[in-house]
Amino acid sequence: MSKTMLSLSSPFSVCNRLNPLLFYTRRRTISHSSYSRRFRFNRFTTTPIRLLTVAAASENNGVFTSPEIAKSFDFAAEERIYNWWESQGYFKPNFDRGGDPFVISMPPPNVTGSLHMGHAMFVTLEDIMVRYNRMKGRPTLWLPGTDHAGIATQLVVERMLASEGIKRVEMSRDQFTSKVWQWKEKYGGTITNQIKRLGASCDWSREHFTLDEQLSESVVEAFVRLHEKGLIYQGSYMVNWSPTLQTAVSDLEVEYSEESGYLYHIRYRVAGGSRDDWLTVATTRPETLFGDVALAVNPQDDRYSKYIGQMAIVPLTFGRNVPIISDKHVDIEFGTGVLKISPGHDHNDYLLARKLGLPILNVMNKDGTLNEVAGLYSGLDRFEARNKLWAELEETGLAVKKEPHTLRVPRSQRGGEVIEPLVSKQWFVSMEPLAEKALQAVEKGELTIIPERFEKIYNHWLSNIKDWCISRQLWWGHRIPVWYIDGKDKEEDYIVARNANEALEKAQNKYGKDVEIYQDPDVLDTWFSSALWPFSTLGWPDLSAEDFKKFYPTTMLETGHDILFFWVARMVMMGIEFTGKVPFSYIYLHGLIRDSQGRKMSKTLGNVIDPLDTIKEFGTDALRFTVALGTAGQDLNLSTERLTSNKAFTNKLWNAGKFVLQNLPKENDISAWENILTYKFDTEDCVLNLPLPERWVVSKLHLLIESVSASYDKFFFGEVGREIYDFFWADFADWYIEASKGRLYNSGNGGNSAALMAQAVLLYTFENILKVLHPFMPFVTEELWQALPNRKHDLIVSPWPDTQLPRCTSSIKKFENLQTLVRAIRNTRAEYSVEPAKRISASVVASNEVIEYIAEEKEVLALLSRLDLQNLHFMNSSPGNADQSVHLVAGEGLEAYLPLADMVDISAEVERLSKRLVKMQKEYDGMLTKLNSPKFVEKAPEEVVRAVREKATEAEEKITLTKKRLEFLNSSALVSK
Repeated sequence: MSKTMLSLSSPFSVCNRLNPLLFYTRRRTISHSSYSRRFRFNRFTTTPIRLLTVAAASENNGVFTSPEIAKSFDFAAEERIYNWWESQGYFKPNFDRGGDPFVISMPPPNVTGSLHMGHAMFVTLEDIMVRYNRMKGRPTLWLPGTDHAGIATQLVVERMLASEGIKRVEMSRDQFTSKVWQWKEKYGGTITNQIKRLGASCDWSREHFTLDEQLSESVVEAFVRLHEKGLIYQGSYMVNWSPTLQTAVSDLEVEYSEESGYLYHIRYRVAGGSRDDWLTVATTRPETLFGDVALAVNPQDDRYSKYIGQMAIVPLTFGRNVPIISDKHVDIEFGTGVLKISPGHDHNDYLLARKLGLPILNVMNKDGTLNEVAGLYSGLDRFEARNKLWAELEETGLAVKKEPHTLRVPRSQRGGEVIEPLVSKQWFVSMEPLAEKALQAVEKGELTIIPERFEKIYNHWLSNIKDWCISRQLWWGHRIPVWYIDGKDKEEDYIVARNANEALEKAQNKYGKDVEIYQDPDVLDTWFSSALWPFSTLGWPDLSAEDFKKFYPTTMLETGHDILFFWVARMVMMGIEFTGKVPFSYIYLHGLIRDSQGRKMSKTLGNVIDPLDTIKEFGTDALRFTVALGTAGQDLNLSTERLTSNKAFTNKLWNAGKFVLQNLPKENDISAWENILTYKFDTEDCVLNLPLPERWVVSKLHLLIESVSASYDKFFFGEVGREIYDFFWADFADWYIEASKGRLYNSGNGGNSAALMAQAVLLYTFENILKVLHPFMPFVTEELWQALPNRKHDLIVSPWPDTQLPRCTSSIKKFENLQTLVRAIRNTRAEYSVEPAKRISASVVASNEVIEYIAEEKEVLALLSRLDLQNLHFMNSSPGNADQSVHLVAGEGLEAYLPLADMVDISAEVERLSKRLVKMQKEYDGMLTKLNSPKFVEKAPEEVVRAVREKATEAEEKITLTKKRLEFLNSSALVSK
């Protein structure tokens, strides 16, 4: 299309045309959206016109609502849209367009869970990845599921039964697990439905539960294979013990809190010494002294070095002696400088005792009461024993003092009780052989961790890995596939098998047909089954399973950085061990969501933000956009202000869609639509022949597509969101939509080529904004997309835009000059309080080259700056009335002169400013008087004095500006006279 056809050379000013958006007859509201898709009403009549070009890929059946009949996007439509997507099968992988599959295994939330902001974070980020890659044409699988959550679920059901007056111990194991399954069937789907509410486009037909039959078989197979390789063993080691649940718990399930407590100073006498020979020990847990096996001092500590090699008497133990040993790691400055070693009840003491060959003495039963080692204190609860013990120490003169102390208390994440370090017989996985290959995966580049800084943490943990305690003393979970021989030593005679029949057959072969066996009562750590998640959910150990062959290894594992050790690294180790391949290529770690003050959300602080409440108030899209703007691995502060801002973004999108739709040709205007469809913005000729504003916005759009596509590929989602937001709001909505009004409203109601060209650009730009934004804000973008004409695909499966589209960088610079000029004129109008509707004269001074492209868009300049088009002049030098004009320098080689008389009544403005100056001077003098008063400066609070100084400085600047303004106005008045 030639430049002549595209130019806007109308001799009429914009103000001589009526805006059809302001003067058309309001359309009759239609409630049924599918009807509104088939019929659209003429702008000036109520006669329905048959739509000709609307060709969406699907029937709407009342799912979607057009912005033309809805004031704003209705959040209630989100569930409707989601169900429609799922019903169309869009969440399933589609191989029609070929390409390598993009696969994510969803971190399985606990079946007991309810939606929190952590879920909102991972669902949003993973759905962004999935939707982007789906639009890119890759067969995309996001595999969902839930975790059986052994401890949490058992605790929930036990509490439910307790409310009915039933105790677990009064039931058989089968009766209890039956109750848990009943609970799971009734409540287990809650978290799944809530995740759907966030827009998660998972393939729900492949949903798994960690206790599914197939996954349970995978767990047993993994245990058997690891045992066959000698990597699983049984032994007594220190674990985190929950006395209430009476099970070992993982480090992740222990939360440390700072609490007020006491530091107890206790006197230990030296055996065989005088009354003055004693050592004072400071401890927070005096009840563990019954488990003391040694006292340690630093060999350089002159106070105690003489006692090294002697024996100390443990208080209240009827004279039990323990050695006094030296250890250079004992801190002389900390506490009393004497360390009591109780290896049965302290992790550090346990490691030290094993290193030094000291015995392990356990003084506690599994229910948290003291055992027979504690003598007269046997049977007492640990905390009751602490108080009684201290009282007796005071009576015997062995108590030195008790002082307040802040304790770091380990508590159960589930029940809240104090966790007890306890030596217990458990099943363990030997981790070093597995860790070596996991380290190599990162070293060789087979696995990429995002952000990169977490590689050091990953490497450090795997390089210092400890064996993994995988047994739990629960009833709910995967039963350990170990059977014991009745009447035989459990440690020596046990059988590992895939099922009871296989175990019995093995036992009979070894011990005869009359042998009796029974299964280990423990279950496996929940994290054991979770470690198999990326491949067990795809059919492993059946290597011929179709999903395993198509989708393993997976592409991405996205989760919180806090479970890098407990889950992610274990998946890497298990994946390599059992499949020979790293289970995913990328690990993306997100941070925590905190409140607006950066505090961790907690019920105690009362700062928990409920995602479902947030969705009701702000919409899912606003919530998703807000949490997605963070940086990988960094915590995000969530505030109502951010959510409000992004809700406004949703509304702005909606209103832009309304504007675009209301300014497109009528659907029966075949000629107009044929003309619009001739624009091929993916060709260089088409882009270069556009007028400057259109050339600018299309070029900026093409640069945006290239930039955000690269950021999507690099997982820089915060950058993606910010770039799209800035382009849509700052470029498209604030500038191009405003500039397009000149084409649209000066065109005889859309009848000329300039209007058709603007309509084509509006439609093309807006539909591509919807495409690149869809992964972030799927609901409002799909709703808007469905309202646009000529849709060949639904947005969720619409092809991603080409990233190598033509652009004209010189046009971007030219339009930026035009923007700078408009801003300068707008600022001056505001400065002089010019009425918004008033049009003023202007003279633009620039070189011939600049004038050529600015003058070509004089209608746009006049429209955006509210200039009088008849009195808008372009020249190479200053105008004759320059001394009576406000001079603006918009940029190098681009200036403007605005006649002052056009903007204000000079005499009235001089009078107004003179009065204002008198008032400001009076206020300023009052502030100076205060500041010059020693009484005020010396006696007033520092912040008050500082505030007065700041106000005085500000007032002085305003006075100076007002004087200059008056001087300029007075000189202009003299010249005009």
